[in-house]
Amino acid sequence: MALPLTVDAREHGLSGDGSADDGPALQDLVDTLGAACAADGRPRVIQVPAGRFVIRDRPVLWRSGVSLIGAGRGATCFVLCNPGAPGQPVPLAWFTAQEHGAGPDNALTDLTFAHFEVDGARVHTERYDPLAKGLGLQYVRRGRFSDLYIHDTAATGFGCDFLQDTVVEAVLAERCGRQDPGECMGGAGIGIGIGGWGAVERLTVTACTAIGNGTNGIFVELQQENWPPPRGIRITACHTEDNRYGISDWGADGLLVTSCTMLGNHLAGFDVSSQGTAGVGGRGGIVTGCVIDGNLRDGLAIGNTPGPYAVRGNRISANGRYGYWQHNLEGGDQEPAADVVLEANDIRDNALDGVRIGADLREAAIAGNRLRNNGRRAAPATAGGGDGVRYGPLWITDEHADWRPDGHRGKRVQVGSQSALVSYNTEQRLALAPMRPGADTAWGEGTPAPGTAYRLPEPPEPRAGLTVAAHVSGLQLYDNRMWDDQHAKTQTHGVRITPEGTWVGGRVHGNDLRGNASGDTLLESPPREVDWPDDEGR
Repeated sequence: MALPLTVDAREHGLSGDGSADDGPALQDLVDTLGAACAADGRPRVIQVPAGRFVIRDRPVLWRSGVSLIGAGRGATCFVLCNPGAPGQPVPLAWFTAQEHGAGPDNALTDLTFAHFEVDGARVHTERYDPLAKGLGLQYVRRGRFSDLYIHDTAATGFGCDFLQDTVVEAVLAERCGRQDPGECMGGAGIGIGIGGWGAVERLTVTACTAIGNGTNGIFVELQQENWPPPRGIRITACHTEDNRYGISDWGADGLLVTSCTMLGNHLAGFDVSSQGTAGVGGRGGIVTGCVIDGNLRDGLAIGNTPGPYAVRGNRISANGRYGYWQHNLEGGDQEPAADVVLEANDIRDNALDGVRIGADLREAAIAGNRLRNNGRRAAPATAGGGDGVRYGPLWITDEHADWRPDGHRGKRVQVGSQSALVSYNTEQRLALAPMRPGADTAWGEGTPAPGTAYRLPEPPEPRAGLTVAAHVSGLQLYDNRMWDDQHAKTQTHGVRITPEGTWVGGRVHGNDLRGNASGDTLLESPPREVDWPDDEGR
């Protein structure tokens, strides 16, 4: 008898009672429907009603042409656990190159996962295992992942690789990477390996949210030995918050990131670097129309890339160190990045420099930006304790303080043997960052007792709109406005070249550098062979 195209999971042995192991019944159903699709070429759908469906000790090996559709987030929930197999990661569904021979000629095709929740809180491996995901599929063609809530997984929540002609939409990934200390592979909310389909992978990630995940909110990562970096990948209208990194490009070519919000991430809102398994940074990408605000260190941190890269039309504000930081990590590409463009961005209220060039650039352009009121970390060192000093999980108050608002942004406050990072401050309150993504406290040893003494360090100086602290050649700097309009100014200079910075060749024109705290420019290393008119503040 021919199997119907849509089947009800409960009619095929799944109970959804929250205690019985539904994994074997789901596996039998996937195998049956997968075989039927292989026989007649007609994809099937498993319709899963409301309930809590337990997948215990063993993941479900997925088949082509089989879709899994729930009754909605919170209604249909798959509960992952491994009490009888502590060495076994248990994603809901898996199909991998290493275990199952997945590849371009053996791919999962024509499938949809939609409208359900994956709870990974009950999976505990003896040591961190990057395969302890919520979903772990490789080589998918014509896939759609929609309206999923994946949370509390030991490793990456949505951890699927090599997705061709695929859409990932409206996925909420929260507190994933639970067992990742923050520096291992995986541990992200949404992590997608790329490079398995050659020069072009047609993938769109849209309207997704990633909050409090151990490493990245969303990243794409060129996999080891897969070359060249692929084009065709878009990340649009996504929100990343309280992750180690918000969105990361670890090896794409021409990644397009548009209309995203990257807020309160611990190291950077947007990251390009060699941290991926292939040690290759992205190149040719465009970041546009995004709000990159309140990240605990840098707004954008870009490096280990040959270039080009373009950052256009973004708000880059209130970050705890630099708005934009050009830098290279050890072990990755150290060649000068070519054709980096910063254009028409609003770069303001960052704790130190608005833009800091700390790695070599050639033929870059910084044009039409507004760099205003940066250097906010300007409050002097201070200490306090005793009467009026109180502590909470994510704050310190001192009733006797009169701090400059945001003057301690990005500083580390010392309290006995503990320290915490200041995310922002008012006149009498320090707001503190969580001790790690997803945590609800800044204190690893417990909240300090009332009256405990604290210390805050001096601010660094100077703090410019643009600082050149590496070798740049052929830099075009034009039509920017760099100024400070606060009552007590904190952005010391419009442009600074540090003693270790060198600037050779290029052109400066049409900039307005008036109105900074200490001067238009601070040229501790004079530029050479640069067309820099005297009326530009040189």
